[in-house]
Amino acid sequence: MSTLGADVARFLDYLRVEKRYAPGTITNYARELALLDTYAQSLGLTHWRELRAEPLRGLVAREHRRGRQPGSLHHLLSACRSFFRWLLREGVIAHDPALDVRAPKQRRKLPQVLDVDEATALVEIPTDTPEAVQDRAMLELFYSSGLRLAELTGLVWNDIDLPQGLVRVLGKGSKTRVVPIGSKAIEALTALHAQARPDAAEPVFRGRSGRPISPASVRKRLKDWAKAQGVWKRVYPHLLRHSFASHLLESSGDLRAVQELLGHADISTTQVYTHLDFQHLARVYDAAHPRAKRRKE
Repeated sequence: MSTLGADVARFLDYLRVEKRYAPGTITNYARELALLDTYAQSLGLTHWRELRAEPLRGLVAREHRRGRQPGSLHHLLSACRSFFRWLLREGVIAHDPALDVRAPKQRRKLPQVLDVDEATALVEIPTDTPEAVQDRAMLELFYSSGLRLAELTGLVWNDIDLPQGLVRVLGKGSKTRVVPIGSKAIEALTALHAQARPDAAEPVFRGRSGRPISPASVRKRLKDWAKAQGVWKRVYPHLLRHSFASHLLESSGDLRAVQELLGHADISTTQVYTHLDFQHLARVYDAAHPRAKRRKE
């Protein structure tokens, strides 16, 4: 392994052991940094201190020509920046070559959401089998508390306080937060607890092996239930998180509270839901006011 590759391997170990990043996140970092490593070696570099901003711009430009979209290029640069910040702290390099490198601008995509009726139809599934009892609790908790997929699949019963209506989740960067649970989700989780009779350390949502349910199984269950319940949008775990945030912001107008509940480190991440809310208001205004018909873009 080259010196360049050895530094990448040490960085990935740092993410895995000290930062405790999820395996999928580490895989993404490894893929992007393998691309950077191969590119640097193709330039004849033997040490990261030899890399400058211009060759890094060349990598971004090459990947853009190959068809990578701006959002994907932002992921590439984000991985590079994290790596270079770590190299700086380790004293391997004296300057960050990514400081003045920018990816092409990307159009801001607003997240899709379910409306309230669609969300209600999706979560109110019949609980006529043991598997459906678990699925109902899973759907209710997703929509009630805005959890990420990894947060939900990682829950054990000790994380849930049903009498207080609270759930403790381990979010990105191993940050813990406590989120309220709605009354319907409490009912569904109580029914699941009565059915499973689990120990406190057992997973809340289990696969057939008794181990925590896999992310792939959750996605499939959501897709199947959406079809069964007549919800014809593409339904996936993060859609329920988006719907939770959008509906809560519409009702409360409290952006800071929504930020805390979602576990966003930066409020600018949460502000996308204010754009969603304005779009809803604009549609209502356009439909209702006789002199408000705006031309189609």
